[in-house]
Amino acid sequence: MSTATHEGGCLCGGIRYRITAPIHNVMHCHCRMCQRASGAVAISWFTVSPKHMTLSRGTLKTWRSSETHERGFCPNCGCQITFRNVSATDRIGITVATLDDAANVPAQYHVWTSSRLPWLHLDPYLPEWPRDRTSDVSDAP
Repeated sequence: MSTATHEGGCLCGGIRYRITAPIHNVMHCHCRMCQRASGAVAISWFTVSPKHMTLSRGTLKTWRSSETHERGFCPNCGCQITFRNVSATDRIGITVATLDDAANVPAQYHVWTSSRLPWLHLDPYLPEWPRDRTSDVSDAP
């Protein structure tokens, strides 16, 4: 996907980050955990290796949202920035909407459509997976 450096941050500006690698696996996640954590119908994520994400301002507060996953958010405004499987140290999910250039990072597919809200109409041009799509998550640099 994109090879440029990307920057982003939270609503209040307390967290700022930089991504220095291509953005991969841009997805809309419709799982119930993401819906409830965000209060939205879905969360849009992309994945990178943690070594390519640096915080330039602030420190994320983390919360273990399940036995296997942890979410990172701004301790001031509550904006969710990251999502990671605690046993997968090679990749981290970052919320697309927190990117300064989010409009230039389009989604590539939908996951967990088995949990999507029935009144939500999905983009018919994007592939859908009823659960997680695991075949490509290991290709993050």
